[in-house]
Amino acid sequence: MTDTNISSEPPHGVGARRKPKHLPTLPLSAFTPPNSSTSESFPIVHSPTSSHPTAVIDTNLGSKANLDQWRASIGKLSPRNINGVVLSLPADASPDTLEDIKQQYPLMKILSVITPVDLNQGPLTEAPRFGQTRVTLFIQFTRSSPKLIEGIRWALENGYVVDIDIQSSIEGSEGLEELLTAVYKSGETLFVPPAGAGIILSNFLPPPHDLDISLVKFFNHPDYLIYQNNVATLSLFSSVYVKYIPPQWVLAKQSEDTKDKSEWKRKVKLFLGPVIEAFGFQRIMFGSSTSNPTPGVYDTPNEWYECARESLAELGVDQESLDAVFETAAKSVYGS
Repeated sequence: MTDTNISSEPPHGVGARRKPKHLPTLPLSAFTPPNSSTSESFPIVHSPTSSHPTAVIDTNLGSKANLDQWRASIGKLSPRNINGVVLSLPADASPDTLEDIKQQYPLMKILSVITPVDLNQGPLTEAPRFGQTRVTLFIQFTRSSPKLIEGIRWALENGYVVDIDIQSSIEGSEGLEELLTAVYKSGETLFVPPAGAGIILSNFLPPPHDLDISLVKFFNHPDYLIYQNNVATLSLFSSVYVKYIPPQWVLAKQSEDTKDKSEWKRKVKLFLGPVIEAFGFQRIMFGSSTSNPTPGVYDTPNEWYECARESLAELGVDQESLDAVFETAAKSVYGS
C-alpha cells in the first residue's frame, strides 16, 4: 500500500456537530451534457462508448448469486484484462466455500475475501481464515463506540484492510469522522497503520439518497453540503479509501425509463465530483456489487459497470484517471 500516514491532522472538534462548510464545487453544468448549440471551444468530453479502462480489478464482487451474472457481463467485456477480484462472502462461508468457487471459476484471480465480522465488542478472539487468501474484514457502521474504536485499531495493527459499510443517512455519517479521529489519534499520539492495512468506505460513493429530490434541488440541498464537508474531512486520512459501488437507492417499482436512468447517472456524478476533488483518483476503487441483498436501481454488475465508467468519462477524465479507479488504486491496497 502507498503511504499510510495521515496527511494532516483532523480539524479540532471534528466529532462535534457543526454547520456545513461552503466548499468549492463543480458547477451544475458538469452534470448535464452540453446542448447542440455549444460552441466548438467547449472541452471535448470523452465518448462514453469508447472510454473503457485498460484493465479492471473488481473490489466488491458479490458471492455465488452474482458470479454467473458477472462472468456473463463484466467478465465477458475483456476477459484478458480482468486483473483480479475481491470476493464478498456471507458470514457463514467457510474455506470450503472459497475452494468450491475457485474450482468453478479457475481463471478468476481472487486477491482477497471480504467477510463480515463484529468489531463492536473490540478485538476478535479468533480471526477468520480462508487458507492463503488474504482476508478483508467487513463491518456495518451506525455509530462510534469505545469498543468499536478498539476493534478497528486492533485490525489495522494486525495488517487488515477494514471495509466499513456506512448504514446511516448523509447527515448521520458525520459520526464516522469521530470514529476515524479516535482510531488514528489518541491524545497527542498519532497511530500509523502498517503497510498493507487501511480502511475502505462503502455505501459512501454514492451514499444513501432520496430519489424523489430532483437533481437541481439537491445541488443546493443541505444534505449535499454536509456530504461535501464530510468528504473533505475524511480525505485527510491518507490510509482511507472510497469504494465506488452501486448505490443502495431503492425504488418502489423498478424503472426501465431512459429518463430515469439518465437522472440516476447525473446524481452519481454529483456525488462523484466532490470525492474526486478531495480523495483524488488513486483512492477510489471500482466494485460491481453492493453489500445490500435488496436490489437497487442497478441490479446487475453490468448495469453498474456501464454507469460507473460513463459517469467518469462524462466528467472529462483522462485514461490514466479512468485506469486508476478501475485498477491501479486497487493494486495499491490488494496487490495484483
